[in-house]
Amino acid sequence: MNPFAQIAGGVTAPQGYLASGLACGLKKSGKPDLALVYSEPVATGAAVFTTNKVKAAPVLVSQEHLTHQHKRAVIINSANANACVGPRGKEDTMTIACALADLLQATPAELFLASTGVIGVPLPVPPILAALPTLKENLSAAGGNDAARAIMTTDTFTKEYAVAYQHDGREIRIGGMAKGSGMIEPNMATMLAVLTTDAPVPQAVLQQTLRAVVDRTFNRITVDGDTSTNDSVFLLANGAADGPLINEGPALDAFTQALEEVCRHLAWMIVKDGEGATKFISVKVTGARSEQEAVTAARAVANSPLVKTAFYGEDANWGRILAAVGYAGIDFSPAQTQIHLGDLLVYDGTGLSFDEEAAKRILQEKEITAAINLNQGGATATIWTCDLSPEYVQINGSYRS
Repeated sequence: MNPFAQIAGGVTAPQGYLASGLACGLKKSGKPDLALVYSEPVATGAAVFTTNKVKAAPVLVSQEHLTHQHKRAVIINSANANACVGPRGKEDTMTIACALADLLQATPAELFLASTGVIGVPLPVPPILAALPTLKENLSAAGGNDAARAIMTTDTFTKEYAVAYQHDGREIRIGGMAKGSGMIEPNMATMLAVLTTDAPVPQAVLQQTLRAVVDRTFNRITVDGDTSTNDSVFLLANGAADGPLINEGPALDAFTQALEEVCRHLAWMIVKDGEGATKFISVKVTGARSEQEAVTAARAVANSPLVKTAFYGEDANWGRILAAVGYAGIDFSPAQTQIHLGDLLVYDGTGLSFDEEAAKRILQEKEITAAINLNQGGATATIWTCDLSPEYVQINGSYRS
């Protein structure tokens, strides 16, 4: 039985959080493009950022702000990545940070900042500055969905999830919102997430926990194998649930599991909203010598354009799956390996004669599992991905226009 009850509200589900989102004119469509998440009590903050050596200005600034123990808010703009624009990028980011800090009676270092959108175009700062007072005035405990809508780019739906659980007589809540549908292979990718909790967690423990959870959730998804310049995951913990600090033992275990529940569901939403995606695919590797080898093999399969197009075409081409494991760089025996599509065994150390119609029915489903058993050990890992359709090419062939 799942001890974590799903609740409404997204980032504002935990106590003490307000959010807002509005259109300030960055998007040609006139849709919302500026979001703010604010903690009324001072919070501790943690964050994980893109591993791309090309980092957007707000990533660089937020990395610097991570060293400050206290946090009050996260502000995100969409439609412009504020990346690869030279020194102006950080100057513009700090201009916004200072202006917002004044409005919130905070310091710039108490803010996390993020951007998403087109790379290489200077960020239009005046419309953002003009919108900040209204963004603050609109802060509301019901504003989570407005914020989630404002961070969307090619997303087709908002991505929100929240849970509540009981531990030692108190209720703890964790909520979150995310965006992302393309340029996704978090290590991290064009993926942004803001997570909030009313649990009292020290900053060092919060950072360590977030990094471990991200490795098992957001870092286990891929849409197209590209790692963005802007990926960021932020976590605020304001302690509004009261009680003793959560820093070890069963209390920390329960918190970690609940945080992983939220992150995993947000990660799944990103994959299901992959640009042009028609299928949600779980690539599960079992029987590996180590978890890292299982991850490496599963990621190779999940990132293979040939595998992904075969899933789109509903073709049970197990040879592409085996070939991807073969070039993943792990030591394994093809003669010991088994491959299942759903519950159908299609390879058992050699090619099999299987029911093609049964395979077709499995591949027509919206959610499919490709299971690869290496039969070499006890380690396992799953990577979540989607198929590759002509619409992906259409979307990304005209992204700037």
